[in-house]
Amino acid sequence: MKSGFFTGAAMSASSPAAPIPSLADLRRDIDRIDETMHRLLMERGEIINTLIETKKTAASGSAFRPGREAEMMRRLAERHRGILPLDTVETIWRVIIGTFTYVQAPYSVHADIAGGDASMRDSARFHFGFTVPFQPHFGPAAVIEAVAASAGDLGIFSAQPTSSGGAWWRALEGAGRPKIIARLPFIERPDHPAGTPIFVIAKPLGDATVRELIVFSIRLERWSPAFAAAIAAIGGSLDGSAGDAQGLSILVSAPGENAEQKLAEALAAAGAGIGAIHEIGSHARRFSVGG
Repeated sequence: MKSGFFTGAAMSASSPAAPIPSLADLRRDIDRIDETMHRLLMERGEIINTLIETKKTAASGSAFRPGREAEMMRRLAERHRGILPLDTVETIWRVIIGTFTYVQAPYSVHADIAGGDASMRDSARFHFGFTVPFQPHFGPAAVIEAVAASAGDLGIFSAQPTSSGGAWWRALEGAGRPKIIARLPFIERPDHPAGTPIFVIAKPLGDATVRELIVFSIRLERWSPAFAAAIAAIGGSLDGSAGDAQGLSILVSAPGENAEQKLAEALAAAGAGIGAIHEIGSHARRFSVGG
């Protein structure tokens, strides 16, 4: 038999069992790991401090990098293993990201609690932690205007198609208006502790955005179930709809490449009379784990 794994395994089987570590030894290991994690967090803080001096983000009011954040969370979910729940790991990393972003450029999270305070507060605390101020509002319109008036705040509200607030997405139309930058939770799984789907808005971030899914506000003359099928056929989703005196408005997300052209062509082929299409943001594709 060749030397290597099999020989080692045979030898270990006939060798005396390795000594079982004492409780004192295990606690010393835990203390060592805890101290290492704390020192690494402080080291991260020193790097962020240097970053502030280099980029002057505190002056610009914008330290959000949704694309980089999405990639970090994908890597976290892919490498995770062991008995520690992914929920715990995710919220630790989310709080680290949210807090260090706050350290770079202080911001508040404005939340629409018209549909209930508990779920929105849970989402805000899970994704941004307790250091970032939480500002409740009643209705998406109030959240949007609070973000528009701020230096660099975030806004969050329900991404459920049945959410109240009318066609709130119309308030995101136009240059300089707040835009959708994320859809959370990013790592989706059964029984997520902050599983309420929410949109995150901010003032325009330029090249810091991630454009895997583009979000549009579309005005139509009328509605037909064929329109939803046309949107789905190009990989898009209908995220909201509302009617008023100006007609019907829908909120749609679609894959990034040539999304506006594909949407316009698909809806026109289904017989839709399109009044206008406005891009109102973009976000990363969600990452799913579990059954």
